[in-house]
Order: sequence, then structure tokens, then C-alpha cells
Amino acid sequence: MSHYDFKSQRLWVEQDIAERIAIPCERAQANYLLNVLRMQEGDEMLIFNGRDGEWKVEVRPMGRKKCALIPVEQVRPQPKPEASDLHYLFAPLKSARIDYMAQKAVEMGVSQLRSVFTQHTQERRPKLDKMRMNVVEAAEQCGILAIPDVTEATPLAKLLANWESTDEGRHIIFCDEGELGKDPLAILDTIRGEGNAVPPLAVLIGPEGGFSAEERETLRASSFVTPIPLGPRILRADTAAVAALAIVQAVLGDWADQPH
Repeated sequence: MSHYDFKSQRLWVEQDIAERIAIPCERAQANYLLNVLRMQEGDEMLIFNGRDGEWKVEVRPMGRKKCALIPVEQVRPQPKPEASDLHYLFAPLKSARIDYMAQKAVEMGVSQLRSVFTQHTQERRPKLDKMRMNVVEAAEQCGILAIPDVTEATPLAKLLANWESTDEGRHIIFCDEGELGKDPLAILDTIRGEGNAVPPLAVLIGPEGGFSAEERETLRASSFVTPIPLGPRILRADTAAVAALAIVQAVLGDWADQPH
């Protein structure tokens, strides 16, 4: 089997996975497999749980509303450590756009999503359960083996005040509209440490109205923060997320490790 099997259906499960130990499907999963995909006895698909790698399984229907999955063989082991350790910090958006943002962040290799309330944040009640659902769906579709964490929202001021004690060593890349005219690639290269080592990273994207002057001042004064521009155009927050994550992955992340 190739590194990624793009043709087979993939499903995330909560249960542990072991060879020939049947995994009962939840009702919604069974309905999807049996009545939407119309899978039958012996049909094969892939499952993962973020701990035990990816497994080929056989579908075993038990009536019209129930089914089990029988693990046949592991086709990809769980990477240890995970390939990506990139956190995404963002001001909550309206529902439809935060769905898109969560999906794209997963595709871009984010390992944790954390909402932050800024002075200009409009959406004050991010739906974490729905965000987690979008994260799982994106992981199923894009072939990754780990499910990124979705953490509770926190005010930006509190996050920054506690950063060095709670996220020791992780460096924040702050997407600052005030940095126009500078080269983001060159700025990112300055984050490398001794021996060209890259510290754990987080990318921070603000709300539609941007960061306040006070927030920008605090961010720029923090030793663990590096501001970068995202070009001469005004980007929507969800578009800025994709642009920023792509730049960071290309210069400092797991894209940078790929052979050219």
C-alpha cells in the first residue's frame, strides 16, 4: 500500500484498535456506512484513532442500523513524535467561516487550535463541539493520523501574561498588518536558534477589525513574539490563516524538511 491511500473511505474512532477485535460503530457512523455509502459485509475501509496508527478494517453489518468494524491489518504506524507541533491562535469568527478555518488549519498541519478573545473580537461564544467535529472530518479527509486539540477560549491579555509559564519555549508568530513592506520569509529565518534549530511555534491571527493599538504594543514588546506581514492586501481572517500557516510551514515547519 502507498504512503497514503486516497481512495479508501477513512473514519476516526474513539476506541482502541487491535487486530481482529471488533469495534462497534456509533449509530451515526453505522447509518453513514450502511445507508449513505451502502457498504456491505466484507467491504474494506480505513480507521484511525490518533494513537494506534491507521488500520484496514472489514465492515460487518448487524441489521440495517448497526455494524462493527473488524481490524485486519495496520497499514500505517502512529508517528512518534507527531510530524507537526504547530499551534494556531485565532480570534473567533462567525459560524460558517470558523468551520472553514478549522478545516483548513487541520489540512495545513496544525496540532492545536485555541480561540483568543481580543478587544475587537465580535464572536464571543465559539462552538467548540462543532469545531471539534470539523477537525475530525478534516483529519478523515486529508489522511492525517492525529486529531488536533481544540482548547477552551481565553482572553488574549491573559494568554500573553501566562505564556512563558504555560507554553515555555513556544514562540508566537504574530501576523501584524503594521509590518507592510518587510519580507516575512527573512523575518521567519531569524527565529532559528543555535544549530539552525526551530523552536515550537504558534501562529496568531487577529479578528476582522484587527488588533487594537494596545494589543499590538503588548505583542511587539514580548520577547517570545515575532511580527510578520502577510502582503499588501487586506485579507479576511480565515484567508490570513491559510496564508500565514503556509508561509510558516514552508520556512520553518514540516514542508521545509521535504527534499527539493
